[in-house]
Amino acid sequence: DGCCAFVSISLGADRREDAHRGVGNAVVLSAAGGIVLCILYLIFSDEFIAMFGGTVNEKTFAFAKEYFFWIALGIPVYVFGQAMNPVIRSDGSPRFAMVSTVAGAVANIILDPIFIFVFKWGMMGAAVATIFSQTVSAVWVIAFLCGKKTRLRLYPPHMRMDGKLIGPVLALGASPFIMSATESLVGIVINPSRQFATARILAGASSTN
Repeated sequence: DGCCAFVSISLGADRREDAHRGVGNAVVLSAAGGIVLCILYLIFSDEFIAMFGGTVNEKTFAFAKEYFFWIALGIPVYVFGQAMNPVIRSDGSPRFAMVSTVAGAVANIILDPIFIFVFKWGMMGAAVATIFSQTVSAVWVIAFLCGKKTRLRLYPPHMRMDGKLIGPVLALGASPFIMSATESLVGIVINPSRQFATARILAGASSTN
């Protein structure tokens, strides 16, 4: 989101080179951030699952852990696609950005029953379908950035990190980041409470039986 705002400001001020470099830096940062998140999720998977209320019982935890593992592997692709989608909108192509999102959603809807029921992959199938759909969106984004119809062409020299650009990009993205982080914190607070309540209900039902 910070890159989206930065690109819009740069294009409005006719600083196209800054816009190009902003996109290139955002690509590198999103790729690096996705890899770091993937590693953290794989190392602390049990803690993350418990944090969001996935330990109601052993069966729920097993399903959550299986799904979480595969989803974590696809985090770099997800982060890249999500980071670049607003950038496409800032280039004046909101329809293309919408199509990339819809294409991924449709792919997910189609592949979920195939992977889960036909291939009998269970929770892994649901996760792999999601990763595949995110890959579709990411490839769509790359095709746009490397195409001829965009003002934000992606070239390797623009991916060289520039501290003068990273600061403003991060500053512009701070507000939406805080909003998203707050929503996650609400989930972290609420889900364990639900988990505790569910556990009490199950314990009560078990004792009654």
